[in-house]
Amino acid sequence: MKYELSEFVKMVAKHEGMVLEPYKDSLGISTIGIGRNLEDRGITDTELDYIGKTLEDILEVGLTEEEAIELLKKDIDEANVKVRDKIQDFDSFPFYLKMELVNSAYRGLIQDSPNTLELINKGDFAGAAKEFTNNVPAYKESKGIKKRMDRVVDALNRYAEEVDE
Repeated sequence: MKYELSEFVKMVAKHEGMVLEPYKDSLGISTIGIGRNLEDRGITDTELDYIGKTLEDILEVGLTEEEAIELLKKDIDEANVKVRDKIQDFDSFPFYLKMELVNSAYRGLIQDSPNTLELINKGDFAGAAKEFTNNVPAYKESKGIKKRMDRVVDALNRYAEEVDE
């Protein structure tokens, strides 16, 4: 990864929050730690072995802060791969844009917007910013998702202005 993982962990933890016991997120999805979706993503056997707990233990007693951060690091690694697979010149982007794009992939948003990805790959960052929120119903339904998506839009617009200078 070309950016500092610890900085990204801090940013995601700040925006997501850290809840060490299972809870329902703003969309009613069972979640733990720093936005770990327990319904779709779950916790793998490898992750459970690394943590040294069973899923039942985690559901009953929760995670430590260190365990939540380790799960987040794995999620970030996966999101990073997703973004790099979809965006051609990712490594050439400024740090702030990389972080927002990976954060969006972490939440499953950018990869569900093929038109946005196409515009990014064509270098039309202002167009990508306009397109990004068009096809995500949760944008209008969830304040948390809207805030996250707005940060991506802001980063895309900022980069569009820098490229045009």
